[in-house]
Amino acid sequence: MTASSRIAPGLVALISLSMLALAGCQDDGTFDPQSQVGPDPVLPEPKQYLLPPMRLAKPVGWGANETPKVASGLKVQAMARDLANPRVVYPLPNGDVLVVESGGPGTDPNHRPKDLIMGWIMSYAHGDTQAGNRITLLRDADGDGAPEMKTVFIDHLNSPYGVVLVGQDLYVANTDAIMRYRYTDGQTQITEPGTKLTDLPGGPINHHWTKALTASPDGSLLYVGVGSNSNITENGMEAEKDRAAVWEVDRATGRARVFAGGIRNPTSLAFEPKTNVLWAVANERDELGPNLVPDYLTSVREGAFYGWPYSYFGQHVDPRVMPQRPDLVASAVVPDYALSSHVAPLGLTFYTGTSLPDAYRGGAFIGEHGSWDRNQFSGYKVVYVPFENGKPNGKAQDVLTGFLAGEDSVHGRPVGVAVDRTGALLVADDLGNAVWRVTAQ
Repeated sequence: MTASSRIAPGLVALISLSMLALAGCQDDGTFDPQSQVGPDPVLPEPKQYLLPPMRLAKPVGWGANETPKVASGLKVQAMARDLANPRVVYPLPNGDVLVVESGGPGTDPNHRPKDLIMGWIMSYAHGDTQAGNRITLLRDADGDGAPEMKTVFIDHLNSPYGVVLVGQDLYVANTDAIMRYRYTDGQTQITEPGTKLTDLPGGPINHHWTKALTASPDGSLLYVGVGSNSNITENGMEAEKDRAAVWEVDRATGRARVFAGGIRNPTSLAFEPKTNVLWAVANERDELGPNLVPDYLTSVREGAFYGWPYSYFGQHVDPRVMPQRPDLVASAVVPDYALSSHVAPLGLTFYTGTSLPDAYRGGAFIGEHGSWDRNQFSGYKVVYVPFENGKPNGKAQDVLTGFLAGEDSVHGRPVGVAVDRTGALLVADDLGNAVWRVTAQ
C-alpha cells in the first residue's frame, strides 16, 4: 500500500468537511476582477476562513488538433508537445530554444490536516505528469515553428527553473544552487557536471522552490527570485531568512546579497530594455478571501521592501502576522501594477521583436498560471501590458486564452514566456506539456 493510499480515506473526509464549512462563505461572484488590474487596484476588506474559497479545474489535456485561442491578428501553433512539465523557455542566440522541465522537490512539511488538504489540491491542479528535472533543446533551423530536433540538453538537475546565457557561460538556477556550464554555440548536449556559483535557500523546508534567474544588461551580475517558505510565516520567521526576496549575485565571485525584500514569491525577472530597470512578477499571499491579495508586476528597486509578510500594496496591514513591524510597514513600496488576485503570474518578458503587430511593441508579456483559491476562475492566460517611457501604460490585454476547457476543466496552464530570434512569442504550458508559438497572422 502506498503512502498516498493510506491517507486517502482520511483526506477525503477532511476535504468533504472543509467543503461543507466553506459552503456558506463563498464569494457571490459580483466582484469584478478587472477592478484589480492596473496601478490603483480595488482592495476589499480581508476575510479569513478555515480553508480559502476554492474551485479546482480538472486537467483534461489538449487534443491532437487543439490549441489555445489568440487575439486578433495573431496565430498559434504547437512548437513542442509530450514534454515533462515544461516551466521556462529560453531562446539561445543561434535560434535554439531551451525548455526547462521541472517539478518541486517535495520538501513542504505536512503537519496539519490543512497541509494535507492543500497538498492534495496542488497535486490535483497540476496533473499527474512526472517532471523531467532536465533541460530539453529544440532546434528549428528553418524557422517554421516545427523543430527538426528535440533532445535532452542537460539531465539530472535538481528542480531547475531559471536559465540565462552570458557569453559562453550558461547558468541554471536549481532549487538550491546556481550552476555554471560551459556552452559552445550550436552545442546540443552538455554532459559535464557543471560548477556551483553560489548556494540558494533550498531546505529542509522549501515551500516556494522555483528560482527565477536573469542577468544584468552588462552581464556582470545575476538576479535571482527567491520565494518565501510559507504563505504567511506559518513555518516561523527563521525559515524565511533571505527569502521572499530578489538576490543579486556577482558572476565573477559568486558573492550574493539581498537586492530587494518583502516580495512573497518573485517568479520571473526581466530588465525593461529602454531603461535597463529590473522588473518582476510576484505571487502574493493567500487566505484573505477570494479578492485579496492582487498579484503584481513591479520594478525592483535596490534596497526596497515590498511588504511581505507584514503588509500588502503599501500600508495595508495583514492582521494575521504577529508581532507586527510598523517600521517596515511604513517603508513598504507599493507595486507598480496589479494583475488581479490569484492569477498566479509565472512568466515575464519584454517584447523586443518586430514581427508581431505594432500593438505589442515595447510592453510586457505575462504568463498567468491561473487560480485555485477563488470560486470564480482567474488567470489561465497570457496577457500583454503596454509600456510607455519605461512604465506600464494601459490595461492588460488578453493575448493567449482558451486554456480553460469548460466550467470545471482545463487543457493547460501557461508558465514561462519568451521571445525567439524571429520575434515570435513562446509560451511554456506545464499542465498541457507543450510549448506554444505565437506569430502574426
